[in-house]
Amino acid sequence: MLDLKGLHFRAAFFREVRSFFDSHAFLEVDTPIRQPLVIPEQNISHIPSSDCFLQSSPELYMKRLLAIGGCEQIYQVCRCFRYGERGRLHLEEFVMLEWYRKDADYIELMRDCEQLIRFLCVTLTNHSFPLNVDQPWEYLTVGDAFTKYSSLSAGEALQRDCFDELLVEDVEPQLGRTCPTFLYDYPLELASLARQKREEPELAERFELYIEGVELANGFSELTDPKIQRERFLAEYSAMGCGHQTMPEQFLTSLGQLDEAAGIAMGLDRLLMLFAGSSNLQEIVPFPPEELDM
Repeated sequence: MLDLKGLHFRAAFFREVRSFFDSHAFLEVDTPIRQPLVIPEQNISHIPSSDCFLQSSPELYMKRLLAIGGCEQIYQVCRCFRYGERGRLHLEEFVMLEWYRKDADYIELMRDCEQLIRFLCVTLTNHSFPLNVDQPWEYLTVGDAFTKYSSLSAGEALQRDCFDELLVEDVEPQLGRTCPTFLYDYPLELASLARQKREEPELAERFELYIEGVELANGFSELTDPKIQRERFLAEYSAMGCGHQTMPEQFLTSLGQLDEAAGIAMGLDRLLMLFAGSSNLQEIVPFPPEELDM
């Protein structure tokens, strides 16, 4: 169980996160935690809740607010759930921060990340953040990262179906060691919801942020073409071995009303863990899973 000092630091952390977005004219929103439909993702197992699912992300509904709700900049701090995720850096129930911008791309989200973490380093007292964030941050393409740290190129890893394995074992542990690292421009096959890069159509405008080898955030320029998004969902269902699936039709309809936009998800428990000088999520949540009554 988290002690009183830890509870105060956790409260201050969430307060300052909200303060940053409020001061930058973002509107805080809340969306349903129980969702009748979920976005198909091969690596995520959803938790049923009666005839719905507990959200793994508020993405679907936040994009609808952005598209048809008249919102320009929105953010949300919320509980998310993913079945079977347990370990030093994983919890089945965790806190997610997501924010979305109209008329923006993934480059602007990277700037947001820099500004947010630098802001927290100033406003949080007695923190133990592991890096000096005032120095220039590293921007590294996925292709260059595989060339630098792995035995195979990113393309070869995809062809041999070992991209995720090499990313986790060879690449990720090297990232964000001397300064925060943005790993960007993912292969298009690994970015179901991201916009294709115009100059290099084999790539997607997607990035992830790493500090001390820990992945903190996943962001991208949004794919806003409902026809292409439907095709990608179908391909995802096929890769998952699923038959006919109900499509999120209202989401796809809303997507057609959205022009350029960008969105990002950040694991706040992981970020808090780094500020607290810890290396295990179990140490920074009020009640670790092992301490819940069974």
